[in-house]
Amino acid sequence: MASNSPNSPRQKMINLMYLVFIAMLALNVSSEVLDGFALVEESLLRSVKASNQRNDRIYSDLEEFNKTNPVKAEEWYGKGTQVKTRTDSIFDYIQELKQRIVVKSDGKDGDPEHIKRPDDLNAAYEVMFEKGKNDAVKLKTGIDSYREFITSLVTNPSIKNIIESNLSTEPSEKAKENKQTWEESMFWQMPTAAAVTLLTKLQNDIRYAEGEVLSDFVKNIDVKDYRVNELSAFVIPETQTVMRGTPYKARIGVMARDTTRTPTIFVNGSELKDKEGRYVVSTGATGTFQVKGYVEMPGRDGSSFRQEFSTEYFVIQPSATIAPVWMNVLYGGVENEVQIAVPGVASQNVSASISNGTLTHKANDIWVATPKYGSDAVITVTARISGGSSQEMARTTFRVRQLPDPTPYLNITNADGNKTRYKGGVPLAKAALVAVDALSAAIDDGILDRPFTVLRFELQRFDSMGFAITTASNGANFSAQQKDAIRGMQRGQTLLLRGIVVRGPDGIERTLNAPMEIRIN
Repeated sequence: MASNSPNSPRQKMINLMYLVFIAMLALNVSSEVLDGFALVEESLLRSVKASNQRNDRIYSDLEEFNKTNPVKAEEWYGKGTQVKTRTDSIFDYIQELKQRIVVKSDGKDGDPEHIKRPDDLNAAYEVMFEKGKNDAVKLKTGIDSYREFITSLVTNPSIKNIIESNLSTEPSEKAKENKQTWEESMFWQMPTAAAVTLLTKLQNDIRYAEGEVLSDFVKNIDVKDYRVNELSAFVIPETQTVMRGTPYKARIGVMARDTTRTPTIFVNGSELKDKEGRYVVSTGATGTFQVKGYVEMPGRDGSSFRQEFSTEYFVIQPSATIAPVWMNVLYGGVENEVQIAVPGVASQNVSASISNGTLTHKANDIWVATPKYGSDAVITVTARISGGSSQEMARTTFRVRQLPDPTPYLNITNADGNKTRYKGGVPLAKAALVAVDALSAAIDDGILDRPFTVLRFELQRFDSMGFAITTASNGANFSAQQKDAIRGMQRGQTLLLRGIVVRGPDGIERTLNAPMEIRIN
């Protein structure tokens, strides 16, 4: 008979086969499954965070109401404190278990939110069934106790059933078939990622139960009734600034309005006949006008509640603001940003047109005008005012100019590695010039920064006899001949970039009069 001693060949073979079996189980936990647990864990953590915030707000309401009305709220605030204490205790214990499992799997720096070895099949079982502690049984007992406590406080049967189902520690049908307890089905041969996710779900279910109980407490003390027990009058104008010739309209009433009682409203010494509180007055002159009065509300005992109010509105002349973003002129053939606003009128109720070219709305108060060069442009602004009617607000004439000539420049990389615009007139290192591939041009005067397209240009240098040698490009890039000419330049020599022909964003071609002078350093 073969020996089964630890050192026998038979036992060594059994041990090896066991290790292979465990390895095969680990391999069966695919990366897709582990990634799925990570996604579920992330979603559950967001849900737990949202529940924490919601429950904290409800508890703060209970605490605040207990301060202002302890007679009405003391009982429910006390029960809320007990719920919070019991919930935090079981929640923190589960968090401790998650931390211990991940530390067992990943080492002392393990983090439940960043698991390094999610496929570890031993960590959860070793922590939960550690000899002398048996936290699995302790967790089950704690959940059972918390479930019984929390459901005893729930008055809604459907909510009570949900909590009992979420926090049930009865083994599943599959676990019963495998003759497993609830604890074993949760943590036996369970990858670290799965065990942590199951524990997070428990935390989420616990926070849900806490929130339902706290919400029930709030309903019992009728917090909403407390929040509106102070009446105050209000005046809500359609707008506080109106155009001359258009009516001023406002709604006047009381907060926490009782539809079974109609308030009496007095405005500027006279009773308001409109029972809905609509106040309409004509505006024949400009200026600031007050609306003063009071609201009387009958009480259940025959007394009345009186609240005074005071506000004002402004009547102004029809006007509009039309301001070019760049200058006090418009440039022909290009887009000009123009600010158009009508005081007291929302931007969506303002429209505008132009007599020369096109005018389109860009965003908020910014419009884009594209006039044609050759004649002035007139911008007319119209606003839709109260009642839906339209009224012309302003009409402004702009001179239309052609874009000024651009300045030619070279994009040079300086010693710090930054790009800079070299415009000639100062010495330039030969190496920096050789590194440039093309000539550029743009209007760059601090107001406009509009690029132009360089169509062609000439490079002119002088030989030792003083004769000019000219080479041409076929576009913005330096030609091969021009590059050779630059490489042959000596320190102290000068070359010119001349005959520069450009096309602007307005589509007009032009030849720049002034050449760019470059002195080799």
